Amino acid sequence: MYVCICHGISDKTITKLAIERSAYDVKTIRQITPLGSQCGKCIRMTKDILQGLKSEAQLPKVS
Repeated sequence: MYVCICHGISDKTITKLAIERSAYDVKTIRQITPLGSQCGKCIRMTKDILQGLKSEAQLPKVS
């Protein structure tokens, strides 16, 4: 599913970046992609996706 419609960024892309490039937070995802640079409605969904990955133990816990 698309998380950022403005830039065509999907949940799979966010998951892949989180796992393969250690992009564990929205700030890092935004440094790699244009996520949130238009309307910003995708930020909350991105946070939810990353939190879900952390709770599934696919990502290390970051304080």
